[in-house]
Amino acid sequence: MKIVLIGAGSAQFGFGTLGDLFQSKKLVGSEICLVDIDAKALDHVYAVAKQFLETSKLPFTIKATTDRNEVLKDADVVVISIEVGKRFPLWDEDWTIPQQYGIHQVYGENGGPGGVFHALRITPVIVQICDDINRLCPSAWVFNYSNPMTAITTTVLRKYPDMKFVGMCHEIASLERYLPTILETPFENLSLRAAGLNHFSVLLEASFKDSKKDAYPSILEKAPAFFEKEPGYSDILSYVLKNKEILQTEGRTSRTLPKGMVSAKQWADRTLFKEILETYHLLPITSDSHVGEYISWAHEVSDHKGIKDFYTFYQMMLAHVEPKIELTVHERLVKILEGVVEDSGYEEPAVNILNGSLIQELPSWVAVEVPATVHASGLKGIPFPNYPKGFAALLRNYCGVYDLTAEAVLTKKKEYVVQALLSNPIVSVYRNIPELVEVMIQRQNQWLGYLQ
Repeated sequence: MKIVLIGAGSAQFGFGTLGDLFQSKKLVGSEICLVDIDAKALDHVYAVAKQFLETSKLPFTIKATTDRNEVLKDADVVVISIEVGKRFPLWDEDWTIPQQYGIHQVYGENGGPGGVFHALRITPVIVQICDDINRLCPSAWVFNYSNPMTAITTTVLRKYPDMKFVGMCHEIASLERYLPTILETPFENLSLRAAGLNHFSVLLEASFKDSKKDAYPSILEKAPAFFEKEPGYSDILSYVLKNKEILQTEGRTSRTLPKGMVSAKQWADRTLFKEILETYHLLPITSDSHVGEYISWAHEVSDHKGIKDFYTFYQMMLAHVEPKIELTVHERLVKILEGVVEDSGYEEPAVNILNGSLIQELPSWVAVEVPATVHASGLKGIPFPNYPKGFAALLRNYCGVYDLTAEAVLTKKKEYVVQALLSNPIVSVYRNIPELVEVMIQRQNQWLGYLQ
């Protein structure tokens, strides 16, 4: 295969993905092309990767360029993992400026007004990348790791409905952390299916492979007590400050904390989880507070101190990152590519693809996160005709935001931004929303100035 990695100058993404690809026996001989607009960062990743291949004597070829058009022609696979601007200063604006206008939002990265502005910055760039893909390698598989996942995927597939564009998120991996302990059985003994919207998805089916029995009654019985004992967000910062070696461990290895502690991305917002478990009788697969970004009442029950502590810890962790190439699988990309090569039809637990009729309770045009079987010709999503109505109602409440955000990006009309915010379940104010939009466009004009 010819595999193009866009955003490869990020050592965390570049080294992690290269390590995944290099360990695959079924992808040997592939050409891997690294692309980034930051030439200095790109040169560093390329030099390390080239040396690694020479030392390890692995049968891959590698090249690097700041011009994606040089390498996209005839590419078989394109992987996108980018951010625009400086991540945390912009995230701070997304989170805090709407709060000044009386909007109670949680986190503000992927949902709520903050998620809308994040999507408005990054989605046009990814659409431009897809314009080039459509022109130079229209049959390529395209895997996106950038957030906000649902907004990006919905927009791209609205413009290019036939593109093999797949959104990838690792949140479902949290089930492997929780369920074996809750159910007192190896993860390999569990058959699981989850579905919803990205960062807003729940476990729908669970059974024991050995006995074929339904495991969900046991989950509902035992999960509340488990999360009561789990370290929550509020425990993070104090624990890290007492055990500073965590920062190096987190950045150097696969985000696994020492002494049996939970990975930083898997600390639970216990208060919100408790309410969802008790009210909807469903287990969220998003183990952090992302799910609270989409629900109007989440602000009332979320662990705000813990969320702020986690945000501080996350920045500290990334500041200490020392990524390197390791021949281990971190993400699901390689598993899917191997499935494509073999036309295996295996079931991948979570991909973001166009809904169609996979979740009949939701609009056909929105991107949903569902399991899918992997084939050489494409992914075949698993349908959920009996999706729980209570949680589906929460999902539907947010779909209009994705519709209007996609229209804002594709038409460049500012009025759709205002309407996206007014349709957002997180927003309970009206009069100053146009002013908020103008302030954000002024503050982030480099990325939002296209809106008229």
